[in-house]
Amino acid sequence: MAFIISVVGALLVLEGIPYSAFPGKVKQWALILQEVPEKNLRIMGIFSMIAGLILIYIVNAYL
Repeated sequence: MAFIISVVGALLVLEGIPYSAFPGKVKQWALILQEVPEKNLRIMGIFSMIAGLILIYIVNAYL
């Protein structure tokens, strides 16, 4: 359980870096993101989740 909480904490740190380092660029990117069709966003989200699961599998299986 401690490992999962640590991973969530690390994720929050990584997610916060762009907002604190480049807040103006994040706002610009958010405006551009509104124009992307929902289908494309879903595909990108699914691809990201699959890539994350593959990465977790590789780390657990081989390291």
